[in-house]
Amino acid sequence: MYLEQLSITDFKNIASATLRFSPHINCIIGNNGEGKTNLLDAIYCLSMTKSYFGGSDLSNIRHGQPFFLLQGCFQQGESAAQVHCGVQRDGGKVIKHNNKVYQRLTDHIGLFPLVMISPTDHALINESGEERRKYLNGLLSQFDREYLNAMLRYNHILLQRNKLLKTPLNSGAMDVLLTLNEQLGQYGQLIYERRRQLVENLQPYFQKIYTKLSKDKEEVSLGYRSDLDKGLLTDLLQQHFERDKVLQHTSTGIHRDDLTMHLDGYPLRRTGSQGQQKTYLLALKLAQFDLLYQRKGFHPLLLLDDIFDKLDAGRIHELISLVAHEAFGQIFFTDSNKVRLNSMVQELTGNYATFTAEGGTFNQ
Repeated sequence: MYLEQLSITDFKNIASATLRFSPHINCIIGNNGEGKTNLLDAIYCLSMTKSYFGGSDLSNIRHGQPFFLLQGCFQQGESAAQVHCGVQRDGGKVIKHNNKVYQRLTDHIGLFPLVMISPTDHALINESGEERRKYLNGLLSQFDREYLNAMLRYNHILLQRNKLLKTPLNSGAMDVLLTLNEQLGQYGQLIYERRRQLVENLQPYFQKIYTKLSKDKEEVSLGYRSDLDKGLLTDLLQQHFERDKVLQHTSTGIHRDDLTMHLDGYPLRRTGSQGQQKTYLLALKLAQFDLLYQRKGFHPLLLLDDIFDKLDAGRIHELISLVAHEAFGQIFFTDSNKVRLNSMVQELTGNYATFTAEGGTFNQ
């Protein structure tokens, strides 16, 4: 699978652009603020129905305009697929696949899988567990529809339970609470098992890639921690009921799960240098790429946004040599240094396209 053509109208700082891409490597060059990252985010939005960087859909409409529109043509084997993503300030969001409108946006997730690596990924290491749960959800939702539906149901029921905990709990309310506990337990168990299995499956890919990028200089580990390690969620909810009444929210469950990240036996957040943390994130995301490839049977798109900062020359060379070959599928690089990016790519392949970003326009 690869993205053959992309048309953009009034998305962030891009007023209008139509680009045809190489099926292998695409280099987007330009200074900061010129639209390189916004181009990658448009591709991400076509696949995942939302921006990689969060925020409301309306915030992605170019200032002063009534809508944004993204249209992409994906090649999948011998067939082509047209994807349309439009957001209006007063009309909501519409996603179409081959001119057919989705009734549920979640039905689109996973059809055109991708992996994006961005400087904002440092939040996976340095911010709260919510960021790491979002990472798990984003990966699993691209190949496990049952997980995605369970996650949506769990979050809905959790909101109901938290709302109920803020009211007087008479006998009727207690009956409802017990029903909600059972439902949370059902969906929570599935989510817990799928997340644990995911981390176990990521491990061998992650270890192999980190060893190559670092030239075996450090030892790293990736783990998964959950309240459900202690037992069934229904039992845990009952045990923590009195505390939940006081707090007026649910204090145990898979909404508190987290990933553990270590370097040489110590927490990566505290001991890893900027270069080591970035190498860890690169290895994690490339392991995600390999896992998606195994599950989907074809290569996801790989979006690499400004990845060379904070990496030494040796790690940059290992990264380029790892991904810049035909078997890796379609790749998008952004960089502010044209000479650096072109010279590295030219060493490894002649099949690439270069675009220069300036003020939201792109010249090939």
